[in-house]
Amino acid sequence: MKTTRYFKVLFTFILMSTLTSCYSQNEKKLKIENLKGVHISPDSINTFLKSKMDSLHIPGLSIAIINDSKVVYHHMLGYANLEKKILVTNKTIFEGASISKSVFACFVMTYVEEGKLDLDKPLYEYLPYKDIAYDERYKKITARMILSHRSGFPNWRENEEDKKLILKFDPGTNYEYSGEGYQYLAMVLKHLEGTDWNGLEAIFQKRIAKPLELEHTTFIEDAYTTEHKAEPYDKEGKLIDWKNDYWYKKDKGKFVAPASIRSEPLDFSKWMIGVMNKKVLSEDSYNELFKHHSKITTTSAGINVYYSLGFITADSEYQNTYFHGGTNDGFTCWYLMDVSKKSGYVLFTNSMYGEKIGNALWDYLEKENY
Repeated sequence: MKTTRYFKVLFTFILMSTLTSCYSQNEKKLKIENLKGVHISPDSINTFLKSKMDSLHIPGLSIAIINDSKVVYHHMLGYANLEKKILVTNKTIFEGASISKSVFACFVMTYVEEGKLDLDKPLYEYLPYKDIAYDERYKKITARMILSHRSGFPNWRENEEDKKLILKFDPGTNYEYSGEGYQYLAMVLKHLEGTDWNGLEAIFQKRIAKPLELEHTTFIEDAYTTEHKAEPYDKEGKLIDWKNDYWYKKDKGKFVAPASIRSEPLDFSKWMIGVMNKKVLSEDSYNELFKHHSKITTTSAGINVYYSLGFITADSEYQNTYFHGGTNDGFTCWYLMDVSKKSGYVLFTNSMYGEKIGNALWDYLEKENY
């Protein structure tokens, strides 16, 4: 689960031959508004996506576009399994990787609202963490620091030289993208509930998934998501044996808060619409989630990029835009939403180029003319 940092405003710094469409003749008549409020035809979007998939050799893709809290475009292209020519359908499930963080942050806020968790109380007071107990500084770490990537933890300890969990700086003093932090917070929630990982999954379903009518969005794979999951492909377009993949075997059956969500665009769109319409949580909770917590950088255009609690955002013209990407082995994805316009999009791929196409689509959907 090697995660990259994703946002179009940083692009100055970070730089199937056969496709199958699911849209009907009636869908061709839909009026879709881009991010600038300009009408764009489904055919135009289809052509753009086909071109990008061809050039990036993306086996399969599934996408939904939201206008004014409604899905106005849902499109599936290519293959869930290229070798067997199994098409991507509306049942195909993808790994969401790091977009898990945004959903998990909303889940965490249900505990804050109930008074079971304080964003600013040191987490060791809820659950000491033996893996980092050798460094007393960890006792400063709070849920707010973790959700905004200020805990001091690395992304994953496996990426460190000695494979040991460390603190790279004093908690709260800097920004460092960290899956390890999110997983510690998940351990705290599990402890508060006195349950196991499957129990935490059931609580997530009760608190977030069911109220928003998410049917097949899970952090732990169930029979449905396993049966309908797309096959993953690496950067060279080669099939990955995901059942023997290191991360899959390591985290099988575990609620991995920063990276294990499984979903598809229509289901994930329900969560996005719920966030944009401020469902499930209170106004105060959403204000906390959306607040700028960690400054990541300032672009050459003078735009400041931030991490809030589970979301990436910016100032200037992007002050109401919240987004995230995700990268697991063979699965990459991207979502973006403008909470003021209640519009956005989400796409999943079974390739290593979903974030790249997600960024490119952002540019495309901001054009004034086509």
